[in-house]
Amino acid sequence: MDAPELLRRYCINDARLASNAESPTMQLEWRTAALVRIAALIAVGAPDASMRAAVDDAIAAGVESDEIIAVLDGLVGIVGLPRVVAQAPRIAHALGYGDSDDLGVDG
Repeated sequence: MDAPELLRRYCINDARLASNAESPTMQLEWRTAALVRIAALIAVGAPDASMRAAVDDAIAAGVESDEIIAVLDGLVGIVGLPRVVAQAPRIAHALGYGDSDDLGVDG
């Protein structure tokens, strides 16, 4: 299926898309897809387990921790500072930082 057809099916909410969700015919490169997934999870306020899995997948795809932190930073203007601040500890934990002391943060 080409890109315009895929877009058309999304526009009409084609039920066949749900059955094909795990194996789309058009895929982003793994690293890009992993970063997009993290951005989406930040935007919706995903729980720790989801964020940890997404970060693990991103690292496995070759994404560096600096790139993941850049995604967090890049979303401030889109989802707002409160959402980013709420998700930052989840990202930090998923990256292996135990608590705010590991990051040199007071309080």
